[in-house]
Amino acid sequence: MDTTQTTQQTRLMPAEAPALAALCGQLDENIKLIEARLDVTIRYRGELFDISGDDAERVAAAKTLIENLYREALAEAAISTETVHLYLQESAIESLTKSSKRQSDQLVIKTRKAYIKPKGKNQQGYVREVRKNDINFGIGPAGTGKTYLAVACAVEALEADRVERIMLVRPAVEAGEKLGFLPGDLSQKIDPYLRPLYDALYEMLGFELVDKLIEKNVIEIAPLAFMRGRTLNNAFIILDESQNTTREQMKMFLTRIGFGSTAVITGDTSQVDLPRGTSSGLAHAMHVLRGVNGISLTHFTASDVVRHPLVQRIVEAYERFDEEEEVEKKARTEARLKAQAETKSNTE
Repeated sequence: MDTTQTTQQTRLMPAEAPALAALCGQLDENIKLIEARLDVTIRYRGELFDISGDDAERVAAAKTLIENLYREALAEAAISTETVHLYLQESAIESLTKSSKRQSDQLVIKTRKAYIKPKGKNQQGYVREVRKNDINFGIGPAGTGKTYLAVACAVEALEADRVERIMLVRPAVEAGEKLGFLPGDLSQKIDPYLRPLYDALYEMLGFELVDKLIEKNVIEIAPLAFMRGRTLNNAFIILDESQNTTREQMKMFLTRIGFGSTAVITGDTSQVDLPRGTSSGLAHAMHVLRGVNGISLTHFTASDVVRHPLVQRIVEAYERFDEEEEVEKKARTEARLKAQAETKSNTE
């Protein structure tokens, strides 16, 4: 059976050898990645690129992706395979084919050690909402950047003197494991739970400065239970893993917010580690607070995952399994009720 090949050509201008080398990557690793992910063939001579494949949409997507990445190479002179992964994930084939114009007003979060660019529509919308609203929810699977971006926004606000301190809060609930006795003072006991937040702070501020700010209580770490009775003014507060709060804890936390403060609540409603029969405060708050002025809700999906591409596929596989399991459970329930009704009818 013959298949019709589609070919598109693009000339990358201005033609600069370092940018072209950065685009292609070492041993053409970036080109090979694009070919594998979009199922196309890419041949190039200098600045002239030919892209061919069986699917016209994928060919057009690859052309647009190469042009966008080249603009990135001209600006930054370095394109890693991770950058290619992120561009593929943030854009998806559908949006790549709609426009070849790269957004010039892409958000950038500026911190002492790093410039962080939110990837994709959801991440950019999330950052805009955090900058605009006092209370913000970021809800979705692991790897979507919801906590990392919250920390980046907090550091940016602190360095710009928009807040006086950063508070990192997390419910101390073990993720399906019994950790046993943890030695040390309060900060040391909850350190394992807050390690992802520390890692982000170190990346954006550096180890020495983070340690100094913690000593001065400019950065404060606290378990959720210790928030009761406090009012937090001029602070940027991040409640991480909020799916492990109870309804009462979530209400208590939200009512701690004072003047000049911003709160970001992150969590994944599919990863609740509360005791059986205890409802998640995050899931409850999503329903109660929907539509309340000044509160934003950003929902991330598997397509927003910015880790290894396998993470996205793993998340999607679990989502499919959960959906299938729910359908089977519903079918079993209906079958049981039907059998009970027939039994009752026969006995009568």
